[in-house]
Formats: sequence, C-alpha cells, structure tokens
Amino acid sequence: MMVIVAHDTPNAIRGMLKRWFIEPRPNVFVGTLNRRTHEKTIEYIKRNAADIGLLIVSSNPNCQGYRIESTGPTDRKEAEVCGLWLVAEEWDQKEVEPTLQDGRS
Repeated sequence: MMVIVAHDTPNAIRGMLKRWFIEPRPNVFVGTLNRRTHEKTIEYIKRNAADIGLLIVSSNPNCQGYRIESTGPTDRKEAEVCGLWLVAEEWDQKEVEPTLQDGRS
C-alpha cells in the first residue's frame, strides 16, 4: 500500500496519479503499486513537477510495516530514529548553549 500527500498538484500529475490511485481527499492518493511502478511514478513526479511537495508513506518489511519519504518543499519532515519512521511537524535545529555550574550561560 502507498499513500501520497501532495501540495498543489498540477492537473497533468494528478491525472497520471489517478491511473493507479484513488483520491479520497484533494491531493491525497492511496493505492497499491509494485516496486518498479512505485519508483517510476516518483521519478516521473520529481522530473516533471519538482516544485511540489510530497510526503510518501509506503509498505516496507520493517517492524512498523511502512517507510516514510518526502520530496520537495513540505511542512513536515520525515526522520528515522533507531529504525522507527517518524514525522516531525516542527523541526528545531537550535544549538543548545552549555551552562556554567552556577546555572549562568
């Protein structure tokens, strides 16, 4: 099974995706593809609409049973932590300043 959440999908890409997927909500595509078709579909989207953001959740033989990947600009970031796939809504990369022993920075 594969789920694609897209942002501002052009009509040509949307039409191509509807060949293999159902679209239960606008820009959300759900379907079952073999590995080759999955790779070719993502490759086609990246080549023809590189500016749209995709969050892709697909079946994978791991402990969770799925894998998360993203491409283009998205408001979510995928992360693999100790073999588990997570989606971060906010990604904060601030560096932590070391504190002195009396608690001052």
